[in-house]
Amino acid sequence: MNSAPPADLAALAPLDASVLLDPLALAIVLGGTAASVLLRHRLSDVGRGLVALKTLLRRPFDAAPLIAQAASLEKIARRHGLIALDRSVIDDPDMAAAVAAAVDGASPSEIEAIVRDRAASRAERHRAVIELWSGVAEAAPAMGLIGTILGLVRMFAAMDNPDRIGAAMAVALLATLYGALLANLVAMPIVARLKRLARVEATERLRVAAPMARLATLERARKREMAA
Repeated sequence: MNSAPPADLAALAPLDASVLLDPLALAIVLGGTAASVLLRHRLSDVGRGLVALKTLLRRPFDAAPLIAQAASLEKIARRHGLIALDRSVIDDPDMAAAVAAAVDGASPSEIEAIVRDRAASRAERHRAVIELWSGVAEAAPAMGLIGTILGLVRMFAAMDNPDRIGAAMAVALLATLYGALLANLVAMPIVARLKRLARVEATERLRVAAPMARLATLERARKREMAA
């Protein structure tokens, strides 16, 4: 029975994870990517980008609860008038703004415009966050390339000292690895998830426009009935 030579056994030995960790390469990629993001975006957008990470595990936005609440508000308005909605507790800020406008006498078209404008503003904020993480996906490989170049420069500068060549080559190779991992396993999946969540929420929120607009028509119809 043939046995593998010692050299082959060494090649099949488990890889020591510590060889994949290089503080300098990590600092170049993470620090360079962070600097690139800070230079390209406002601090408020950076803050939103970090906060948006909490939404990644949430279910996509569903307007069904808001539509059900709108139906309840419509029943109250039919019985007691729109002024009674002032005492209603409305957690969603877009719906609260639409109800407040209806109570103030806004027309159905004005209420629809409010809902659509607020949805557009929300979509713009989502776009800024998505652009931030897209910037991370773009910058990380570039920072990895910069780390590779710096590592090669150190290696060539240390050709007369074999003990330093290995460390310099590790920086060169691991910087490329870190940049690729940060872009493809972190930033790009975040971008894809945020895009999907934003697209679903933008579509769902537009479903609330029609129920909110009906509140204004109810008040006008109620006034006509009282005047008749």
